[in-house]
Formats: sequence, structure tokens, C-alpha cells
Amino acid sequence: MSETTAPTAVPTASVPAGVVAESATARGRRARIALRGLQVVLALFYVIASALPKLIAHASAVESFEELGWGSAGMYTIGVLELAGGIALLIPVLQSVAAMALGALMAGAFVVQVTVFDGQYAATPLILIVPLALIAWARRGHNADLVRLLKRRA
Repeated sequence: MSETTAPTAVPTASVPAGVVAESATARGRRARIALRGLQVVLALFYVIASALPKLIAHASAVESFEELGWGSAGMYTIGVLELAGGIALLIPVLQSVAAMALGALMAGAFVVQVTVFDGQYAATPLILIVPLALIAWARRGHNADLVRLLKRRA
């Protein structure tokens, strides 16, 4: 007999539902790297470009939240939520939940843009929802890990 063995195929029924980009193939590896890169870019966007102006009370952020009638409390709250979401996008067990939470925040931002600001920048939250939904779906297997971790702590 030959010492080489052919790789065995894993039946799809035994692969967990959330393990889309976890394949050992070259294609799966590239997809995993691309998804991780997307998460890093979005995390940087949310932390630096979105949360930071709110947390340092940049004039543009202050003006927008004053026009909304939410004041500094609303501005700081949204800034902290975006900062936490951006950081959580980089933590494996929180990736999917963070993407879902940021997606919900973007849905709210879309509604605010349309109703208060006459849709001036309404496309931005919609554009951001697409990669967030992809991350939430691709990393959904981590949700079970998070539930297990929370149950163990309780």
C-alpha cells in the first residue's frame, strides 16, 4: 500500500452552520482573511471616523445632535455604542453580536437621516449595513460560543 492518503471529504451535515469561512481550502482561507480584513476596516471606521468625533465633541457632531434635540448626552451615548461595537468587531466571540448591534444602530441612523436631515446622508448607513450583515451571518457560529460562555459564568 502507498503511504500517501487521499483527503477525506467531510459530510456537510457535520459542518456547523456558522462555519462558512472556516474551510481549510485555499478559497476558504482567502475568504477568512478577506472577512477579517473587512472587520478591521469597519472597526477602524467606527472607532476613528464615527465614535471619536462624538466622544471629543467635535463641532460637526455637536451641531448634528443639537439639531436632533438629543444634546451632548445622546452624542456621547451613540459615540460609546459605536466605540464598543468597533472594538467588539475584533473580539472573536463578540463579532457576530457586534455586527448585529451596529447594524441595528445603522438602521436607526438611516431613519434619523431620512426623517430629520431630509435624507442628505441616508445612503451611508445603508451601505454600512451590507458588510455588517455579512459579518453577522458569516460569524454566527460564535453566538453559540458566547451563549456557552455566559451560561458558564451564570
